[in-house]
Amino acid sequence: MASHLYNDTAVVLRTYKLGEADRIVVLLTEEHGKVRAVAKGVRKTMSRFGARLEPMSHVKVLLAQGRELDIVSQAEAVESLAPLMADLDHLTSGIAVLEAADQMALDREPNRGLYRMVVGALRTIAADGGPLVVPAFFWKLLAAEGVQPELHACVRCGEPGPLVAFDMDQGGALCRTCRTGAPLSDDALDVMRMILGGRLNDALALPRSPTTHEVATHATKALEHHIERRLRTVAMFETH
Repeated sequence: MASHLYNDTAVVLRTYKLGEADRIVVLLTEEHGKVRAVAKGVRKTMSRFGARLEPMSHVKVLLAQGRELDIVSQAEAVESLAPLMADLDHLTSGIAVLEAADQMALDREPNRGLYRMVVGALRTIAADGGPLVVPAFFWKLLAAEGVQPELHACVRCGEPGPLVAFDMDQGGALCRTCRTGAPLSDDALDVMRMILGGRLNDALALPRSPTTHEVATHATKALEHHIERRLRTVAMFETH
């Protein structure tokens, strides 16, 4: 009985070795959610499409459906990986996007919104999108998951402000009376409101500063709280 073939467009989230010559490729597809597939023979030097199936690659794929793992029959690059490999900052930012998406995506659960967010974030990183691309991606991921933090009033008592702390355990920002969690500056609160309130491009245009570092730290901790594990790429936010 012939395998069912299907086409999709995907971002490669990660890969790992299988046997002597094969590789398992974890794909975030546009139409089929997260798919695990075997790329046969790609670890051989003469592989037809091994280089097109590296993490962060954006590819059109032809897949053969299998019981547990699908099989990659064809892979064609949609755009070049080169800008994302330009330096360590680009590479680390791209990997952070992949890691977060991998944690959020469900196997074979279609999620076009997540796929589009990942493609958009990688393209923005490739175009030197500024220090808040990855933190903004984290905040947008949380919002898409239905856990957008409360940033306009104290999440505990409802007071409009001043808001001086941020605690994802509580669900957002807190006033002086209710404060728990980490200190929150007025500038960082403004930037977080920009990201989640329809002014993403304005936030992405901001230069690197202590405020962008603070926003990044809150974003990382908030995402880690939601997925209940540390991000391997968290070190990227722990330097200015």
